[in-house]
Amino acid sequence: MAEHTSSSITIEAAPAEVMKVIADFARYPDWTGEVKQAEVLATDAQGRAEQVRLVMDAGAIKDDQTLGYTWTGDHEVSWTLVKSQMLRSLDGSYLLRPAGTATEVTYRLTVDVKIPMLGMIKRKAEKVIIDRALAGLKKRVESDPK
Repeated sequence: MAEHTSSSITIEAAPAEVMKVIADFARYPDWTGEVKQAEVLATDAQGRAEQVRLVMDAGAIKDDQTLGYTWTGDHEVSWTLVKSQMLRSLDGSYLLRPAGTATEVTYRLTVDVKIPMLGMIKRKAEKVIIDRALAGLKKRVESDPK
Protein backbone atom coordinates (compact mmCIF):
# COMPACT_ATOMS: atom_id res chain seq x y z
CA MET A 1 0.00 0.00 0.00
CA ALA A 2 1.27 3.46 -0.89
CA GLU A 3 2.27 5.87 1.84
CA HIS A 4 -0.20 8.61 2.57
CA THR A 5 -0.06 12.02 4.19
CA SER A 6 -2.72 13.24 6.57
CA SER A 7 -3.45 16.24 8.75
CA SER A 8 -6.35 17.47 10.88
CA ILE A 9 -7.88 20.81 11.79
CA THR A 10 -10.73 21.89 14.06
CA ILE A 11 -13.42 24.03 12.44
CA GLU A 12 -15.91 26.00 14.53
CA ALA A 13 -19.03 24.63 12.84
CA ALA A 14 -21.22 21.54 12.88
CA PRO A 15 -20.19 18.61 10.64
CA ALA A 16 -23.17 19.21 8.31
CA GLU A 17 -22.01 22.80 7.67
CA VAL A 18 -18.48 21.62 6.91
CA MET A 19 -19.70 18.86 4.57
CA LYS A 20 -21.95 21.36 2.77
CA VAL A 21 -18.85 23.42 1.84
CA ILE A 22 -16.87 20.28 0.87
CA ALA A 23 -19.71 19.15 -1.41
CA ASP A 24 -20.06 22.56 -3.13
CA PHE A 25 -17.55 21.95 -5.94
CA ALA A 26 -18.60 25.02 -7.92
CA ARG A 27 -17.15 27.19 -5.12
CA TYR A 28 -13.78 25.37 -4.89
CA PRO A 29 -11.97 28.04 -6.94
CA ASP A 30 -13.05 30.56 -4.24
CA TRP A 31 -11.23 28.83 -1.38
CA THR A 32 -8.87 26.03 -2.43
CA GLY A 33 -6.16 28.01 -4.19
CA GLU A 34 -5.04 25.18 -6.51
CA VAL A 35 -8.46 24.50 -8.11
CA LYS A 36 -9.06 26.98 -10.92
CA GLN A 37 -12.16 25.31 -12.36
CA ALA A 38 -14.56 22.60 -11.12
CA GLU A 39 -17.34 20.89 -13.03
CA VAL A 40 -19.61 18.16 -11.67
CA LEU A 41 -19.94 15.52 -14.41
CA ALA A 42 -22.22 13.02 -12.62
CA THR A 43 -24.29 12.88 -9.43
CA ASP A 44 -25.74 10.09 -7.29
CA ALA A 45 -29.39 9.57 -6.28
CA GLN A 46 -29.00 12.11 -3.44
CA GLY A 47 -27.62 14.73 -5.82
CA ARG A 48 -24.05 14.46 -4.50
CA ALA A 49 -21.16 14.55 -6.95
CA GLU A 50 -19.93 11.16 -8.20
CA GLN A 51 -17.50 12.51 -10.81
CA VAL A 52 -15.89 15.93 -10.88
CA ARG A 53 -13.52 17.48 -13.42
CA LEU A 54 -10.96 19.78 -11.80
CA VAL A 55 -8.51 22.09 -13.53
CA MET A 56 -5.59 22.47 -11.13
CA ASP A 57 -2.67 24.87 -10.95
CA ALA A 58 -0.36 24.03 -8.05
CA GLY A 59 2.69 25.91 -9.29
CA ALA A 60 4.96 23.26 -10.80
CA ILE A 61 2.04 20.93 -11.40
CA LYS A 62 -0.81 21.97 -13.67
CA ASP A 63 -3.40 19.32 -14.42
CA ASP A 64 -6.84 18.62 -15.83
CA GLN A 65 -8.19 15.67 -13.86
CA THR A 66 -11.40 13.79 -13.19
CA LEU A 67 -12.05 12.34 -9.73
CA GLY A 68 -14.62 9.79 -8.63
CA TYR A 69 -16.28 10.49 -5.25
CA THR A 70 -17.80 8.14 -2.67
CA TRP A 71 -19.90 9.55 0.16
CA THR A 72 -20.24 7.71 3.48
CA GLY A 73 -23.18 9.28 5.23
CA ASP A 74 -22.60 12.89 6.19
CA HIS A 75 -19.24 12.29 7.87
CA GLU A 76 -16.87 11.10 5.15
CA VAL A 77 -16.12 11.61 1.49
CA SER A 78 -13.34 9.87 -0.40
CA TRP A 79 -12.10 10.19 -3.95
CA THR A 80 -9.95 8.39 -6.44
CA LEU A 81 -8.45 9.37 -9.76
CA VAL A 82 -10.46 8.54 -12.90
CA LYS A 83 -8.17 10.32 -15.38
CA SER A 84 -5.36 12.86 -15.39
CA GLN A 85 -2.62 14.28 -17.56
CA MET A 86 0.02 14.45 -14.80
CA LEU A 87 -0.97 11.87 -12.17
CA ARG A 88 -0.79 8.10 -12.09
CA SER A 89 -3.01 7.92 -8.99
CA LEU A 90 -4.65 10.19 -6.45
CA ASP A 91 -6.62 8.93 -3.46
CA GLY A 92 -7.93 11.14 -0.71
CA SER A 93 -10.62 11.63 1.89
CA TYR A 94 -12.15 14.05 4.34
CA LEU A 95 -13.30 12.49 7.62
CA LEU A 96 -15.47 14.65 9.90
CA ARG A 97 -15.79 14.03 13.64
CA PRO A 98 -17.94 16.12 16.00
CA ALA A 99 -15.84 17.88 18.66
CA GLY A 100 -18.34 19.62 20.93
CA THR A 101 -19.76 22.52 18.92
CA ALA A 102 -16.90 22.20 16.42
CA THR A 103 -15.79 19.57 13.90
CA GLU A 104 -12.43 17.86 13.61
CA VAL A 105 -11.63 17.43 9.91
CA THR A 106 -8.96 14.94 8.85
CA TYR A 107 -7.71 15.14 5.27
CA ARG A 108 -5.81 12.12 3.95
CA LEU A 109 -4.03 12.13 0.58
CA THR A 110 -1.89 9.82 -1.55
CA VAL A 111 -0.55 11.09 -4.88
CA ASP A 112 1.57 9.34 -7.49
CA VAL A 113 2.81 11.44 -10.41
CA LYS A 114 3.70 10.12 -13.86
CA ILE A 115 7.08 11.86 -13.80
CA PRO A 116 9.82 10.43 -11.54
CA MET A 117 9.87 12.13 -8.14
CA LEU A 118 11.52 11.29 -4.83
CA GLY A 119 9.13 10.00 -2.19
CA MET A 120 10.23 12.71 0.23
CA ILE A 121 9.36 15.44 -2.29
CA LYS A 122 5.98 13.79 -3.01
CA ARG A 123 5.13 13.71 0.72
CA LYS A 124 6.10 17.39 1.06
CA ALA A 125 3.87 18.30 -1.89
CA GLU A 126 1.00 16.30 -0.37
CA LYS A 127 1.50 18.10 2.96
CA VAL A 128 1.39 21.52 1.26
CA ILE A 129 -1.81 20.57 -0.63
CA ILE A 130 -3.44 19.26 2.57
CA ASP A 131 -2.44 22.23 4.73
CA ARG A 132 -3.67 24.76 2.15
CA ALA A 133 -6.95 22.87 1.64
CA LEU A 134 -7.65 22.59 5.38
CA ALA A 135 -6.83 26.25 6.01
CA GLY A 136 -9.02 27.29 3.07
CA LEU A 137 -11.86 25.04 4.22
CA LYS A 138 -11.68 26.42 7.77
CA LYS A 139 -11.69 30.02 6.53
CA ARG A 140 -14.55 29.36 4.10
CA VAL A 141 -16.77 27.54 6.64
CA GLU A 142 -16.14 29.95 9.52
CA SER A 143 -16.63 33.08 7.40
CA ASP A 144 -19.72 31.81 5.57
CA PRO A 145 -22.87 33.51 6.89
CA LYS A 146 -25.24 30.85 8.25
